[in-house]
Amino acid sequence: MAEGRAAAASAAGRRASPGPDDPARAVPAVTPAANAAGTDAADAATDEELFVPHDPRTLFLGGIFTMLVFYALYVGREILLPIFFALLLSWLLQPVMRFLGKLRVPKIVGALLLILVLFAGVGGLGATLAGPAAGWFEKLPQSLPRVEEKLRVFRGVFEKMQQATKRVEQIASAPGAGEATPVTVKGPGLSDWLFSGTQALAAGLLTTLVLLFFLLIAGDLFLRRLVEILPNFRDKKRAVEISHEVERNISAYLLTITVMNALVGIATGVALKVCGVPDPVLWGALAFLLNYIPILGPVCGIVLFFLIGLLTFDSAWQAMVPAGIYLVIHLAEGEGVTPMLLARRFTLNPVLVIGSLIFWHWMWGVAGMLLAVPALAVFKIVCDRVRPLMALGHFLEG
Repeated sequence: MAEGRAAAASAAGRRASPGPDDPARAVPAVTPAANAAGTDAADAATDEELFVPHDPRTLFLGGIFTMLVFYALYVGREILLPIFFALLLSWLLQPVMRFLGKLRVPKIVGALLLILVLFAGVGGLGATLAGPAAGWFEKLPQSLPRVEEKLRVFRGVFEKMQQATKRVEQIASAPGAGEATPVTVKGPGLSDWLFSGTQALAAGLLTTLVLLFFLLIAGDLFLRRLVEILPNFRDKKRAVEISHEVERNISAYLLTITVMNALVGIATGVALKVCGVPDPVLWGALAFLLNYIPILGPVCGIVLFFLIGLLTFDSAWQAMVPAGIYLVIHLAEGEGVTPMLLARRFTLNPVLVIGSLIFWHWMWGVAGMLLAVPALAVFKIVCDRVRPLMALGHFLEG
């Protein structure tokens, strides 16, 4: 960043240099002392641009405000998650809405069309995968002893876990006057848990679609209102620049990773079908979804495909083939193609990406992991445009 600003300043200096007939060429040459003073002034300007607060009260109040914001996000996650997903989808679909507007399609018709396409895609994918997923869940209890038999190397670990479980059961038995009275913990069954989870997911999806519909209709209404109430022209210009940059970069990011994830899913499904793994469409869709979670998603995918290989093949070496194929596909996509396409948009610190994934998973679960990287990218864009936050934006850069 500093090198880019120095190059821009150098170019600006060359453009501003006097011509051959300009009286300013008669000015004496700059002395070394003046040159040093100019360097100090440039360094001071750079330090002023990357503003870092030193007042303890500012840091203390900023820390309290950040904790309050995170607490509000944690408490209101059921309300805020649909809002954030709707905003994310609106950034992705706004370019399509503008294209439909150029074709003189009314906003309501265009928004309804996009909502129907999105709902049909999600519903069709869920209906296609429901049957194969239910079949694997049904035969999973009978397959676990087979998996344990193949993993003989870890049999000692399993035995220790069983011994620890027995000890916990003995501790949980409260001794009475003559004999121990077992303690029974009752909780909701698996069917109740699945039903409640499905009901919450359906309610969140419906809320997201309704909010997305009105956001698509509103367009840049909120941006216009924000520009109208800002006090000066510089703030108005900055707000417009931030809004356009967020929409442009996030929509390009989402579109790029969606296309690449679809290619990863197709390649994984075709490769597993060639290897003889049943239900390749299910595993291709799973690879497509896991690839939305950077780093942690592919790691979970490797473990999962290894277990699928254990359930499918008799030999332990054959069981490693699905996981190996998925790893090769992910390395070709994640380390080659996608970084080359996204490097011009923005780069993020990989350590902070991992920390963001872990933090938002703790805050909002799997949905938080899906929102972690786009939220971090939006935060970096805002920091790069707001002077008091530029140092933080520089820290987030990869």
